[in-house]
Amino acid sequence: MPRRGRARRLTVALAGGLILAGCTAGPSTRPAVVENDGPPPSEQPTTPRQAPLPDLEEPGASDIAWSDCGEETRARLGGRQVPGTLDFSCARITTTLDAPDLPRRGITRMALLKVGTGPIPLAVVNDVDGEPGTLYAARLAAQLPDALLRKFHLIGIDRRGTGDSDAVRCIPSEVRAALLGHDPAQGVEPALDAARTAGQQCAINLEDEQSALDSWRAAGDLDELRQQLGLDRLSALGHGEGSKVVAIYGARYPDRVGRVVLDGVPDPSADLAAVLDGVAGGAEATLDAFAEDCASRGCPLGGDARGAVTSLADELAGAPLVTGSGVTLGRALALRAVLTGLADRERWPELADAVAAAKGGNGGPLTAFVEPYLLESDVAAARLDGALATLCNDTSTRLPADQLARVTAELGTKHPVFGALVAQELTWCSPWPSRREALPEIGADGAPPMVVVSTATDPVTPEQGTIRAAEQIPSAVRIAWQGAGHGALGSPCVAEAVRAFLADGKVPRDGTLCPA
Repeated sequence: MPRRGRARRLTVALAGGLILAGCTAGPSTRPAVVENDGPPPSEQPTTPRQAPLPDLEEPGASDIAWSDCGEETRARLGGRQVPGTLDFSCARITTTLDAPDLPRRGITRMALLKVGTGPIPLAVVNDVDGEPGTLYAARLAAQLPDALLRKFHLIGIDRRGTGDSDAVRCIPSEVRAALLGHDPAQGVEPALDAARTAGQQCAINLEDEQSALDSWRAAGDLDELRQQLGLDRLSALGHGEGSKVVAIYGARYPDRVGRVVLDGVPDPSADLAAVLDGVAGGAEATLDAFAEDCASRGCPLGGDARGAVTSLADELAGAPLVTGSGVTLGRALALRAVLTGLADRERWPELADAVAAAKGGNGGPLTAFVEPYLLESDVAAARLDGALATLCNDTSTRLPADQLARVTAELGTKHPVFGALVAQELTWCSPWPSRREALPEIGADGAPPMVVVSTATDPVTPEQGTIRAAEQIPSAVRIAWQGAGHGALGSPCVAEAVRAFLADGKVPRDGTLCPA
């Protein structure tokens, strides 16, 4: 295992200065916006100090060197097509390994992608375990209204430790397979052993960098981007877990925040077990929505897609499939693949076909949903490594083996398809070094209005968790989309409300409802 942290870290003096896949939901053909028909906004005990929505700002003098990367980006997108009219430019900037107000131990690179013709930058931050932010921004540009891209250009950011931003490579391949493929019905100890090995290898390979992979420091990276763009305020769009980074940025630098949209926000509770309970419930509800959609389309799984998924899992528990890529598709990995597919509404037809293929003995299409987390190459790191480091550094919950077994059993009983599987995140982080710093706040007085979008049936950032997050952001105004999938920007109703907020400065009413 290469000792990449030591090999590439430079001193500041030399430099002259420094887990769940998500995509936007499908389009809606239902009516536009219904005002004040969603869950009522929470009452605040006091009136928080709120700044007015700032004016839009074009960047000033900048040393960022952009270069055309259209061909490369389209190749990275694979079969996910985007209009030929979109142009893509890429760049890399450096940022301090630690946040600017903490001791500096070196620099790390941050990969950027620019798309859109508008003069105003809009930073885009995705889930740390989703596709890299540069690719997410490329796809998002194909779904947002043209009028928005004439006002803004998107700047997709690969989070530190992911994508092309000095991606983390510290978990041996067989350990990744054990973490993702262990069947929780076989107890917690095998997964706990794999988690111990992963933690040890990451500590050896990352050294001091290990503790620098978290949302607090990722928010500091956003401020570095703001400075290098020559902006007084940074406008940003966060998706799913990436919204937490943007929210923390708003709490740390309220006077540097421009116009912000948070499309799904993780539950901010410090109790990770309770958070995962909500995630598992959202996943089960999304499976039901997928089954309903499947039946309405006449998909190959017939009228009981939920039954098809569970029967496939039971079959693979006794007879795993070995795919052409060498991955063994057992019960747990198959359910993780389904969970990944459920998050991406656009891929639901592909997911149905993949489940049907696996039931016929071909596990390749279903395994493709999780291969980015398992497999690495010379040009792409496995997503699990950077996601696991960030996830564990962002949480303080550490449970002993007996409590891990109890929580796993409880969630498995309450949410029979995904509960025990989702609970394994607790096991992954149990041997990880405990967080020494307080968990960062996601809200603070003095920030301008921020739009928070919740999705009624979301397998990654369930609605109730997003509502709790919005309650901790004093300036939040919420739009509630009644659809299913991870994220709501594919809804024309939501997209238009977001466009009006970002481009025209029209703040929606808190509690605005967008039908599915």
